[in-house]
Amino acid sequence: MMTCGSSSTEVEDEYEKLVIRMNPPRVSVDNNSCKKATLIKSANKPGSLLEVVQVLIDLNLVIKRAYISSDGNWFMDVFHVVDQDGNKLCDSEVTERIQQSLGSRSFSFGSLRHSVGIQPASKHTSIELIGRDRPGLLSEIFAVLTDLKCNIVAAEVWTHNSRMASVVYITDEATGEPIDEGDRLAKIKKLLRYVLKGNKDKQSAKTTISMGMTHTGRRLHQMLYDDRDFDRSDSVVEAITRDDRIKPIVTVEICNERGYTVVYVRSKDRPKLLFDTVCTLTDMQYVVFHATVISEEAEAYQEYYIKHVDGSPVSSEGEKQRLIHCLEAAINRRSTEGLRLELCSEDRIGLLSDVTRIFRENGLSVIRAEVSTRGSQAMNVFYVTDASGNPVHSQIIEAVRNEIGESVLCVKDEVSSRASSQDGGRFSLGNLFRFQSEKFLYGLGFIRPSS
Repeated sequence: MMTCGSSSTEVEDEYEKLVIRMNPPRVSVDNNSCKKATLIKSANKPGSLLEVVQVLIDLNLVIKRAYISSDGNWFMDVFHVVDQDGNKLCDSEVTERIQQSLGSRSFSFGSLRHSVGIQPASKHTSIELIGRDRPGLLSEIFAVLTDLKCNIVAAEVWTHNSRMASVVYITDEATGEPIDEGDRLAKIKKLLRYVLKGNKDKQSAKTTISMGMTHTGRRLHQMLYDDRDFDRSDSVVEAITRDDRIKPIVTVEICNERGYTVVYVRSKDRPKLLFDTVCTLTDMQYVVFHATVISEEAEAYQEYYIKHVDGSPVSSEGEKQRLIHCLEAAINRRSTEGLRLELCSEDRIGLLSDVTRIFRENGLSVIRAEVSTRGSQAMNVFYVTDASGNPVHSQIIEAVRNEIGESVLCVKDEVSSRASSQDGGRFSLGNLFRFQSEKFLYGLGFIRPSS
């Protein structure tokens, strides 16, 4: 028998579908208006900003600027995007995928199942791991999975404030199919949790096994947020190893006239930065009504006008500080610090176990990793430091490359130049951001002209 609650939900769903059919989401790809970037313009339902940004970053596009505004029951946005080489989008297949993904018929979570960051349930088993980070932990995890006859087809690993979070996708070594036997999954979970606990993490180590579909980046943010990595006291230790010049700056102000909370973020620019901040605001139950995002050279500036889902602004100093700390954590989790090592080789069972064991034996600590397979090829990226979080000596890297194979393991140091650190340059860019933002918000009626 159908309950009143479920009947009400179905009516609301049908009403939403009707509204979408009457006012379908619109998207256009404009290569003519800007010399340096392709403009993607869209109008969608409220609350879909994260999904839009997710589509763009999963297509490996770089968002250089973004202007976002709500209007009644819809929000409109303009994204200035380029490809990974900094060029405008010339590939018709990419532009068609953008239009299909953001179009009226396919704009739902289900339609995003083929995007890069989402792993479908039917092909493999998902394992979520979180615990205290330590040198060699990733090597131990991969060794356990290899010993249990599991093939690792993809994985992403983040470390932040002495915590490690990872989503690993596995199949059966012999059949290549997902693992669904209850006893075997229980054994995998038990042994991995034993590894995570080590000698110091008896309480907070967690292992979860799922057959469901997930967006890896968003899930990692949720895992670390639930783990409260943003307020751990051992963050002080990690901060010592970081350069103060690239520390994110987050400020929160109350706009009483309109009832908004205004969030300003200045940080080092990097891929997927916009997704990480929007993802965190969404998971904290805030809605973005207006936003301006500008990235120039090595820095990025973001400004958000937000409210809580119940329509209220940030109301206390405690909530304000929590918002600041959570956004700082969101920016720092997807760290690009350390030396970037790229591993490209024929995939084989035990490859990751062997490679990370060599890292461990040579005193390397993995602070972030992206593991993927394309056909028969393993395409893996590791960000490494020494065991103390310091830069790795070149002699150690050469020894590691000699053991793994110089043609297989390549070095790509992504430590960006700290240029643009001159006060004049920073002031000019800040003025540019403020000017563009105020011009945009003036047009929306949020800023009155000065007398």
